[in-house]
Amino acid sequence: MEKYIVMENTTFRIAVRKFGPFESALHKLWDAFCLKYDISIAVEMVPMELHDLYEQTITEGGLKKGDWDIAHINTDWIFDAAQANAVQDLTSFIAKKAPQDFPEGWHNSLLHLQEIDGGIYGLPFHDGPECLIYRKDLFENPIEKENFKKQFGYELAPPKTWTEFEQIATFFNRPDENLYGCVFANYPDGHNMVFDFCLHLWTRGGSLLNAENQMDINTQAAIDTLDYYRYIVKNTAAVHPGSADFGSVEAGMAFANGEAAMTINWFGFASMCEVIAESKVKGKVDVTTLPFAVGGKTASLNVYWLYTIGAGSKNKKLAYDFLRFATTAESDKLLTNEGGIGCRKSTWKDAEINATIPYYHKLESLHENALTLPQIAVWPDIAILIDQMVLKALKTNIPSADLLKDTQIEIEKIL
Repeated sequence: MEKYIVMENTTFRIAVRKFGPFESALHKLWDAFCLKYDISIAVEMVPMELHDLYEQTITEGGLKKGDWDIAHINTDWIFDAAQANAVQDLTSFIAKKAPQDFPEGWHNSLLHLQEIDGGIYGLPFHDGPECLIYRKDLFENPIEKENFKKQFGYELAPPKTWTEFEQIATFFNRPDENLYGCVFANYPDGHNMVFDFCLHLWTRGGSLLNAENQMDINTQAAIDTLDYYRYIVKNTAAVHPGSADFGSVEAGMAFANGEAAMTINWFGFASMCEVIAESKVKGKVDVTTLPFAVGGKTASLNVYWLYTIGAGSKNKKLAYDFLRFATTAESDKLLTNEGGIGCRKSTWKDAEINATIPYYHKLESLHENALTLPQIAVWPDIAILIDQMVLKALKTNIPSADLLKDTQIEIEKIL
């Protein structure tokens, strides 16, 4: 690899999704990259919360203007970013020097969302579909099993239905022990409650799209979804009281701290329980598929993070070479050991990883039930409307049918 010529006082800038494991992994990867190729360039990595990351990179045009050389962009945003000419099409770079084992090294479900109009706008960085994460030590405890069967008349096991989910959450809800039945991520950031709404809708046999493939949430399945969700989230006899203020990271940390028997969250928050020093549930966790309602079936949500290069970057070759380095099998495993979720099949099947995180191999089967969000440029705006609708459902007594009808009107205005 040749030496890089950069302008004096140039700083290579990376916009990072704020999360300890992401930050530590990226610093280690950059240091290893510079050491391997004898590069000496100042780097600035700026960790940001979801809203700020979107604002800085896309809304304010940071990627397009060259303020950022590399950014973490999730697949909710990538269509929007590509349409705005904010991110670099990597097709020509890949044709000249493809990443290791590209594309065979990744599951197909981690390759298609960034493929837009014949271009490739990012490489997989961090994965982990939504799943049910639970405390297997509680579920396998003989005394708990005996007491549960006496109370409910069936064997204690990970819930298959939403009715079982609620009963189990109520059973394990013990505020005096700082243990709650389940923990949600209800902070209104345009993501967590939107994802929950979609998952509950899909597991009730519903869809975000109608027969004409157009957005339509004014349906009976959506009414049933919102009715149930506003009920379960506000059920103080089952739910962690911090849920209203938790994003997915905070909900994941509460679970790792031993404060909940179950949570519905990204797979990454299960694996985090095994690798972070502050986890109080190491070796006590397992994952399974989501519960479903009568007439529905289990579902998962596939939203993943990408490494992208800013369309306005003046260091595109350096950026791409770093991306190639950061997505090797070795780097993917490093990310996983830091507490992120590697995207390569080799990591999912790695013996050492599965010795540390015994359910890691389940990622492949979780992907088989994983659905995706609609790929439309205005999806981030629609997501905000759905987020506001769910928040209104939690804070008011307005009937779900009215909330959905009004939100659908607003969605149609955007479309």
